[in-house]
Amino acid sequence: MSRLIAAWTLLREDLQVARDRDPAARSSIEVALAYPGVHAVWAHRVTHRMWRNPALRLPARLLSQATRSATGIEIHPAATIGRRLFIDHGMGVVVGETAVVGDDVTLFHGTTLGGRSMTHGKRHPTIGDRVVVGAGAKVLGAVTVGHDAQIGANAVVVKDVPDGTVAVGVPAVVRGRPAASPGVDYCEDPAIFI
Repeated sequence: MSRLIAAWTLLREDLQVARDRDPAARSSIEVALAYPGVHAVWAHRVTHRMWRNPALRLPARLLSQATRSATGIEIHPAATIGRRLFIDHGMGVVVGETAVVGDDVTLFHGTTLGGRSMTHGKRHPTIGDRVVVGAGAKVLGAVTVGHDAQIGANAVVVKDVPDGTVAVGVPAVVRGRPAASPGVDYCEDPAIFI
């Protein structure tokens, strides 16, 4: 019974985070039925659990590929994602095998958390808590993006990003976060700070 309660809690959390972070979300029913980012996260929870059993790795990969076909979002079953991940729009999002994504992260469409080498071992990024990754951004290699950092749209991150900073450009340059501006929400695209 406790597993059922835990699963229900996660489902409700996922619906609520989409409603909190997307001003276009009108109801939990709409989010549950029409948000591919939520569907991809739900499917990943299943495939990640399957991946832990070596006998289920092939079915886990097949289910993750079916999810990619349905949602346009590819999350490797071995990737570790935290709670309340929100993938906005989602088309073209890729999360690699050794990626680790913290809690309360927002990924916009076209985001890649990818590798830079073909070697075994840790080759994908580690994303801290409360990070926002802008549309089209690429975070490549075994880099660490610190808590509360923001990655600007279309940035290419190949070096670590410290906590609470903004990374923009190609290749990304790390900048301090500007003083709070009236009306600038944490989910504003950090590219506005260039």
